[in-house]
Amino acid sequence: MATQPNILFFHVDNLGAGELSCYSGGPFRGLTTERIDMFAREGFRLTNYAPEAQCTPSRSALLTGRHAIRSGTHSVPLGAPGGWGLVAWERTLGDLLSEAGYTCAAYGKWHVGEGQGRWPTDKGFEEWYGPPRTYDEALWPTDPFYDPDRDPTSRMVEIKRGQPDVVERDQLTLDVRRDCDVDYLRRATAFMRRSVASGSPFFVYFNHSLMHMPVIPRAEFKGKTGHGDWADSLLELDTDFGTLLDLLDELGVSEDTIVVFAGDNGPEEVVLWRGSPGYWEGSYFAGGEGNLRTPCIVRWPKHVPAGRVSNDIMHVTDWFTTLLRAAGSSAPADRVIDGIDQLDWLTGRSEASQRDGYVYWMGSQIYGVKWRDFKLVLVAQRYSTDAAEHLASPRIINLISDPHEREPINLPYLHSWTATHFNRILGAFHASVASEPLIAAGAPLDHVPSTAPAQPRRAARSPGREP
Repeated sequence: MATQPNILFFHVDNLGAGELSCYSGGPFRGLTTERIDMFAREGFRLTNYAPEAQCTPSRSALLTGRHAIRSGTHSVPLGAPGGWGLVAWERTLGDLLSEAGYTCAAYGKWHVGEGQGRWPTDKGFEEWYGPPRTYDEALWPTDPFYDPDRDPTSRMVEIKRGQPDVVERDQLTLDVRRDCDVDYLRRATAFMRRSVASGSPFFVYFNHSLMHMPVIPRAEFKGKTGHGDWADSLLELDTDFGTLLDLLDELGVSEDTIVVFAGDNGPEEVVLWRGSPGYWEGSYFAGGEGNLRTPCIVRWPKHVPAGRVSNDIMHVTDWFTTLLRAAGSSAPADRVIDGIDQLDWLTGRSEASQRDGYVYWMGSQIYGVKWRDFKLVLVAQRYSTDAAEHLASPRIINLISDPHEREPINLPYLHSWTATHFNRILGAFHASVASEPLIAAGAPLDHVPSTAPAQPRRAARSPGREP
């Protein structure tokens, strides 16, 4: 591009497709998300945007352009010791954009690595503040079985480039969890002001804490909607996003900034804070369509035509290649990259997405394959609380005629011809693994895959859709 755009990636935690009023929520969930709805009218709204199944793999896939199974980050770590996460060999958006002249900062949940060599400042970001893992650790201090003298303490941490390790801040309590986005906004605002004043393009990776459990609205939003904590928290999310959009206007850089609003996976399933997948069925940590679709909207004035909506597939890995190209950079050529460059589609120079499908996982296990409006289900599990059923005979789901995935066999047609397309996508993935072995979970920081392709490979690249 002639001028490098700023990039604000606003990542929302555990956002189901049934929450926002510009999707299928709104008054059904107790409020209208006015700022996000307006943003959708100004940009391109995706209705078939695919994250990965959990927080850690989605974040890893976004940052590296690679399915998390390749990076050893396919699962949320439980009780993992310090030193887990992305190895030094992995290249992130922070690494590549900082090399392209960007100032880069991250705020909120990191969740793709912990320990020296694996913090955001080791991956191209100048500063970071947030929890290293997850917000449900705010429940620890109120747990009557928890002993702070015996058990670990979860804290907010921060680090700036040049510091050897993170600095511990407040213990993650329910009060700190409730108010943490105020700190994220304050720090992001100061960083963006400094970047604009310096004349450098910025990349702000803003990870909002909502709608991750425990879902607690801040005091100024408590009771505001009259429909309980969940609706109040959606109002808070909407307002916080609007605050950053207003800042871009104030700084005079709105037209020079790519803003992406995206969920990281499907909705919560824990009863007290259960989210909604909307039209679909499913929750996070499962393979239901409600976890394979999350809201995603992009705005880039004078580049991305306003008011567009598409049900073509875009995968979270595609943002890696797409944003790099928009910034005048490119993906590394010495490793498998799963992300597909979607810039021409998003900017209206192409009628259709360049992707027609993808493999999806839960943890280290392949759960199935998506191809257009069809789904090959190898492991049936719509909600995280459902038992995973390993199918002796895979199911082919037509999401047009059976959107809730109720039927084991699609009569009268069976759709068995779709196996050709599923096998193409699966075959491309397996061939890529043969050329570059998967990095195991828990791999040491200095691990490098034993072989790497001489040219970049697109493991799940699709031939494109006909408009």
